[in-house]
Amino acid sequence: MRIVIAEDNVLLSEGLKLLLSTRGHEVAAVAVDVPAFAAAVDKHRPDLALVDVRLPPSFRDEGIHAAIAARSAHPGLPVLVLSQYVERDYAGELLSDGQGGVGYLLKDRVGRVSEFVEALDRVAGGGTVMDPSVVQQLLTSRRRDPLETLTAREREVLALMAEGHDNGEIAARLVVTTNAVHKHIGNIFQKLDLAPTDSGHRRVRAVLAYLSHRA
Repeated sequence: MRIVIAEDNVLLSEGLKLLLSTRGHEVAAVAVDVPAFAAAVDKHRPDLALVDVRLPPSFRDEGIHAAIAARSAHPGLPVLVLSQYVERDYAGELLSDGQGGVGYLLKDRVGRVSEFVEALDRVAGGGTVMDPSVVQQLLTSRRRDPLETLTAREREVLALMAEGHDNGEIAARLVVTTNAVHKHIGNIFQKLDLAPTDSGHRRVRAVLAYLSHRA
């Protein structure tokens, strides 16, 4: 996998380069600001972009907007955003296009190598990955109608869906059958009035798009 990194912290960017190279990936470029990142994406056409939420000059939200702009310029570009803290508004903005191939993780997840690598692969494959802390804040801060109509079990299933787990993984975590999970998901979409689509990642994208546009 060819990757472009946007990260101004040299220690973190070098650590990411080392980690990714040992896993067989190629870091095509490391950018320290938005113009350099945009140029690197244009030049290398990476399989995935790894972006810090906060970049120079103001260190506020340059990274998230750079990621959104890159996806607009290169439709389908998988982007995994790293953040020091839970910033749910930024997460919602990134997810608002509902196209998949996006991820939002806290930086401490990088130290959990197996989880981080799994997240990279999932996003590169067109999936959606959300840090559990972000999912929890999205759910607790936006639990209004029609979310209030969900049962406790349906909210558990919804949270796991938003993290990017498939039916089998959800069933294993909740110690229920896949048929039970399928039924819960059907109830969730019915209560949220979400129309079916043909997308393989319909569940995650629809749930996250719904949560983000309710801000």
